[in-house]
Amino acid sequence: MNTIGYILLSIAVLSIAAYFLQDKFIFKPERLQQDFRFSYDAPFKELFFDVSPGVRINGLHFYREKPLGLILYLHGNSRSIKGWAKYARDFYRYDYDVVLIDYRGFGKSTGKRSEKEILGDIQFVYGSLTEKLPEHHMIVYGRSIGSGFAAKLAADNKPRYLILDAPYYSFKKVVERFLPILPVSLVLRYHLRTDKWIRHVNCHTYILHGTRDWLIPVKHSEKLQKINPGKITLIRIHGGGHNNLPSFPEYHNFLRDILKY
Repeated sequence: MNTIGYILLSIAVLSIAAYFLQDKFIFKPERLQQDFRFSYDAPFKELFFDVSPGVRINGLHFYREKPLGLILYLHGNSRSIKGWAKYARDFYRYDYDVVLIDYRGFGKSTGKRSEKEILGDIQFVYGSLTEKLPEHHMIVYGRSIGSGFAAKLAADNKPRYLILDAPYYSFKKVVERFLPILPVSLVLRYHLRTDKWIRHVNCHTYILHGTRDWLIPVKHSEKLQKINPGKITLIRIHGGGHNNLPSFPEYHNFLRDILKY
């Protein structure tokens, strides 16, 4: 076999491996025992959403006495709500309720993952929450991989605001940057078309993105903002990376301005 043949064979093998193993590369869940007990220094209650037989989504609800609204927080691709819950204080400090949920296979949540199933679960949770409060009290917040889920949810519903933290133009663009030799369009099972969904979001969208984000460069957010500049505000956190925006005072100042005014 000549050099070109070896290269083509290698690409084929890598493509097959990427197709079947991508879930393990994309998601890094922390699993929790069903009897695990959460403990925090703020009022909260544990939630369970029974989506379908064998599928149960676990969540945490941090609540205030007289909330100004409710923020549905869709976290990144790792850990579980046990760790992500520390970010709830960034919102309940301004008298907002906060609900965080774990995707299938994360924490106590059960069920087999796919893009379609995760999106369906999130819509189910959103629908359950809006049975108890007006939809205009809802704010959807998506962090990293959760930003795509958040954009789809906001496109299909009418929340007060959509907030995207370090979003991608489309998940395909992220993968192509790291695996340029693979036929990503054919291999990838998670496309997460933020660029497509954000066109149908009717509420105002705020994007927070670090200027030194090496994983998802800020140009992704700049391209998203250009889709509808009248309804999308891009807030650049200068010097911010992908995982450290909450360490910047500017991040908290912008959240305060968005939530309090």
